[in-house]
Amino acid sequence: MIEVEYESPEIDEEEAKMQQLRSKATELLLREEWREAIEAYSNLILLCQNHLLKLHQEKLQKSLCLAYSNRAEARFRLREYAAALKDCEEALKIESAHFKTLLCKGKILFNLNRYGVALDCFRATNLDPQASSNSETLNDYLDRCKKLEFFSRTGSFDLSDWILNGFRGKMPELAEYIGGVEIKKSEISGRGLFATKNIDSGTLLLVTKAIATERGIFSPEDSGENAQMLMWKNFIHKVIESARRCSITKNLIRLLSTGENENDRVVPEIDLFRPEAEDSCISNHDLDVEQLSSILDVNSFVEGAISGKVLGENSRYYGVGLWLLASFINHSCEPNVRRLHIGDHLLIHASRDIKAGEELTFAYFDVFQPLRNRKDMVEIWGFSCSCRRCKFEEGLCHKEEMGEVAMVLGKGLDMGAFVYKLEEVMKRWLVRGKGKGYLRASFWEAYAEAVGSERSVRRWGRRIPPIETLVDSVVDAVGSDERVVKLLMKGLKRSGKVGGGVMEMERAMKLGRGIYGKVMKRQALRTLLQLGTS
Repeated sequence: MIEVEYESPEIDEEEAKMQQLRSKATELLLREEWREAIEAYSNLILLCQNHLLKLHQEKLQKSLCLAYSNRAEARFRLREYAAALKDCEEALKIESAHFKTLLCKGKILFNLNRYGVALDCFRATNLDPQASSNSETLNDYLDRCKKLEFFSRTGSFDLSDWILNGFRGKMPELAEYIGGVEIKKSEISGRGLFATKNIDSGTLLLVTKAIATERGIFSPEDSGENAQMLMWKNFIHKVIESARRCSITKNLIRLLSTGENENDRVVPEIDLFRPEAEDSCISNHDLDVEQLSSILDVNSFVEGAISGKVLGENSRYYGVGLWLLASFINHSCEPNVRRLHIGDHLLIHASRDIKAGEELTFAYFDVFQPLRNRKDMVEIWGFSCSCRRCKFEEGLCHKEEMGEVAMVLGKGLDMGAFVYKLEEVMKRWLVRGKGKGYLRASFWEAYAEAVGSERSVRRWGRRIPPIETLVDSVVDAVGSDERVVKLLMKGLKRSGKVGGGVMEMERAMKLGRGIYGKVMKRQALRTLLQLGTS
């Protein structure tokens, strides 16, 4: 005898309600009304779960799987990646090879820079019969994943084509990368990044994507202060939104300095900042605006100084962003690393050779200026600088001849005379090596004018240093800088050696790698150097 299953009117009513909700949710998803679609799918999931308690139906399981998958897609579109991933996992518990879910999970992991596991998802998706109708999209993701996974593992980026194309077209796709660095207690301030091995000038050390950025171009009518204040408020809001969407991001932000009690702060493992890191579960409490403002005030970076020069941005371009791991890099007036902004990514490379165990340091402001000016800047920034350069120059402040040299500069006399006098003073004081480079960098404008002028060079001859000597000593002391290379290229042009003298161009190329890093081929670097002299 065959048993006939009768459904109660209550179940029929629930099924009708589910069908209505399913249709509504699908419509909202197609209309890209993501927030409303999430709400509709949440209600549908709840109904499905309640219904399954009464009847275990395969059809109902499939509906539940699809509802989780579609809600994951809506959350992915809103960049709520953590919640979207949880939905994917729930869907895959029901159907482990669900095509739509695997595709969505792969896209989420790809956007979280977790290229290895994203690649696994796309490869699994590619085995499904449905892959044929999505082959173009899948192949694109597979190719990009393979490329970016390789970049993330090796740091072998190449910006050459983009540069040679005059920075036009689509920006190069970058992946997060952490080279030979670690976080340790710093003698400069709190915690810092340190080299784990000897590093050559130009070597890429870090590529990191911003948690949030805010950018704009100020018009002449803008009130600079008001415009920047508005940008700052928008920036804080974006960081709060990023922290709200992802607990990992929120907990990493909590690790950053607030400018107080630096010696008591924990030294985090650098692996916490890798894309594949698990949630450290430091706290489930939200960041309050006051605390976040203090963190951003200490740790955010202003764009424009480098990106404006390299990428040809509008001169009134201004941007601010938060890059987590880079925030651990302290200031020094003899920095050894530089940064390059490309899109939302920050690239950090050695601007001169670095020894294993040496702390990585930025210049937070222009260090090609005298000690007095630098002291004013660190006061504005709210910290003190006790780097070797500052200590060295402070030791010379009391010398009477130093005051006389400064007086010569203040009177606006011939810069050749000033340079000659300072060089003579350094001889009497037995200043050698980096000491010379420190002082030459401190009075860079005077030196650049003196050795860069044909008239001045004819007048003073060997009594002032030649361009090559000046460049080498300054770079050895404070690292590469656009102005140094520009002066060198000017000298080569004057002597007719640009495009000729092999040794001279090799020197320029080495300095260029200190400015832009080893992320481009020789022809692209040569193009950038020549742009700097035009």
